[in-house]
Amino acid sequence: MATTDFGQNRTRRNRMRLLSLRMRRILRAISFPTRRLTGRLTEHMPRGLYARSLIIIIAPMVLLQSVVAFVFMERHWQTVTQRLSTAVTRDIAALIDIIETYPHDADYSQVVQLANQRLALNIAILPPDPLPAPAPKPFFSILDRILSEEITKRIGRPFWIDTVGNSKLVEIRIQLDGKVLRVLARRSQAYASNTHIFLLWMVGTSLVLLFIAILFLRNQIRPIQKLAEAAESFGKGRPLPVDFRPRGAIEVRRASLAFIQMRERIEKQIEQRTTMLSGVSHDLRTILTRFKLQLALSKDSKLNEALGKDVDDMQSMLEGYLSFAKGEAREETGELNLQEVLGQITADGRLAGKKVKTSLFGRPDIVVRPGAFRRLVTNLTSNAFRYADRVEIVARNAKGWLTLTIDDDGPGIPTNRREDVFRPFYRLDEARNLNESGTGLGLSIARDIARSHGGDIVLDDSPMGGLRAELRLPV
Repeated sequence: MATTDFGQNRTRRNRMRLLSLRMRRILRAISFPTRRLTGRLTEHMPRGLYARSLIIIIAPMVLLQSVVAFVFMERHWQTVTQRLSTAVTRDIAALIDIIETYPHDADYSQVVQLANQRLALNIAILPPDPLPAPAPKPFFSILDRILSEEITKRIGRPFWIDTVGNSKLVEIRIQLDGKVLRVLARRSQAYASNTHIFLLWMVGTSLVLLFIAILFLRNQIRPIQKLAEAAESFGKGRPLPVDFRPRGAIEVRRASLAFIQMRERIEKQIEQRTTMLSGVSHDLRTILTRFKLQLALSKDSKLNEALGKDVDDMQSMLEGYLSFAKGEAREETGELNLQEVLGQITADGRLAGKKVKTSLFGRPDIVVRPGAFRRLVTNLTSNAFRYADRVEIVARNAKGWLTLTIDDDGPGIPTNRREDVFRPFYRLDEARNLNESGTGLGLSIARDIARSHGGDIVLDDSPMGGLRAELRLPV
């Protein structure tokens, strides 16, 4: 008995596992196209806050009005048309009873006058000719359907109707005994023709509300856009926009105030660091000057030579300190002609006996901190001139970005050490030996200036066989 229960439990567990696996497969099959559809919708959705906010406002309004128009308008339209068509059909049925029950003149003038004056129907008694062939029915005509149903239900005779020919009139022909009754009725008697007024009011008021909502939304989005512009300017090392101030909603004001305070703290920290570096460097230069005077008065030539070399190294390091401090010092942004910078680099390279080729694509005018940018480019090209024979420089200014590529045919830098050379005072003893006659601050200063402008420097292999230094800045 226990063995049987164990086998049944095992079978149940196996069934549950199979069911669970099937459910997982079904969910995966459903979720995969859902993810693809969501991904495609995300790709085509606008990325701006203003456009997305408009969609958030417009989409519910359009959906609500569509539901209201479909539910209310469809019922209203059908109900009113049903009642009007019923009334017209009853009038026609009453006229048929009068024609067939009571004696009349030969031309039915009294019945025609009664229909025209009392029922607003234009009728005529025609010879007993066959009814016209059925006219093609319109694709969407609620009047044609409801009027046909009412005539069939209340009159029950062969008939022919035309609701398409004349837009203001509806023609109805009914086969009677030995004659044909033709009725011309106004379309408004059998059809709810004032529905478009409701649609016009609904669409008109919606457009007015959307216009007001867009105006208010623009006023709410504008402070966020100004905050983004201020942050972007700060990333590029530029001053705050003139018209920037905390405004808008409380949350946006708090974010703007926090950004201003953060900017002030960063600028103060940079200023203190720059002042400290400059002060230390100047103090040490004074001490080095004393060393040089003492060495000049000393009579030991061998000792003077060794100490002089140390003093020169220290002097070089202090110059590097000062350059680093100048790189972090605040400088106002301004326009710089890139063609002039490339011309100066070409002249420096040829003076050093190097083959230099420069190319410029796009506008030559850029907005940067001119002194810092010249120092950045000089530090990059000086390394190429020091260890290569041929240097090629290509500058591209397009779509708000400046890309400066420096290729050389030198020995290059190992891939695993390309990030290390940007560290201050890092000495690369192999390959290019960047610090043989320097302090190891050149590339550090260059990257620091690039990042203060909102850009960066990347090292890569050059098609010329050496090193490629790529500078990318937003301008």
